[in-house]
Amino acid sequence: MPNDPGVAADWQPVPFTKVQGLGNDYLFLDGLAAPLPDRLPDLARAMSDRHFGPGADGIITIEPGQAAPLRMRIWNADGSEAQMCGNGLRGFAKLAFERGYAGAESFPVETGAGVLQPTVMPDGGRVGRVRVDMGEPRLRRGQVPMEGPPEQECVEAPLEVAGRTLRMTAVSMGNPHAVTFVEDVEHLPVAAIGPRVERDPIFPERVNAGFAQVLAPDLIRLRVWERGSGETLACGTGACAAMVAAARTGRTGRRATLRLTGGDLDIEWAANNHVFMTGPTVEVYRGVYAPR
Repeated sequence: MPNDPGVAADWQPVPFTKVQGLGNDYLFLDGLAAPLPDRLPDLARAMSDRHFGPGADGIITIEPGQAAPLRMRIWNADGSEAQMCGNGLRGFAKLAFERGYAGAESFPVETGAGVLQPTVMPDGGRVGRVRVDMGEPRLRRGQVPMEGPPEQECVEAPLEVAGRTLRMTAVSMGNPHAVTFVEDVEHLPVAAIGPRVERDPIFPERVNAGFAQVLAPDLIRLRVWERGSGETLACGTGACAAMVAAARTGRTGRRATLRLTGGDLDIEWAANNHVFMTGPTVEVYRGVYAPR
């Protein structure tokens, strides 16, 4: 259990900074300022606990990279490691720029989904918005990954879940997403359906389950059940995946506002096949986790 003293008793105090993007919150550990603790999956579970720890959707580390000067790693609230998080990357870019680790307003960051390029938008030395080149979406089943012919796309394929048939489009943005368009997303029982989609056997690495409703040709309402964290207030990669799925199925053009529970993201699937995400990032507080 996250609050079991035996789990955390040997950790030294851990400095952290809590940053949120549209309510999707992470605890950042700065590995350039001090050595990172051991057993990061256990630490993620303990620190993410909203009753016995600081509380978050996970932890993110700032580390030296190999493919780029800076590297971002992510552990979900359940201790599993994630390849990418769009809201987390905006927070990473904010802290890296404000702490002097980035040499310019646009800089490369090594992630589990490859090297990505955020561009900060500073105001008086502080960063409140970040635009990220999220790279190219991956649409083939083998790239997601999921069962089926590896070169085939999964577009509105039926999936039987919890007594209903979902029409699912699969997109990888460096992490796997299954997007379903519905008529009334606000009243959808995401807490019941999301875990079933996440752990369906057709997804060998589990999947993030997105449920979207097109409100206008340039406005999409989205809720996301995140792999390893449950339903979150926002999901940046999920918003990118939903934009691609909406355009791919002819529901919208290639640019829209994605309205998540925590706020809005501007998403564009550009002509060069890259997806660009622009949105806010906010430092909540700094602290030291010192379990006793």
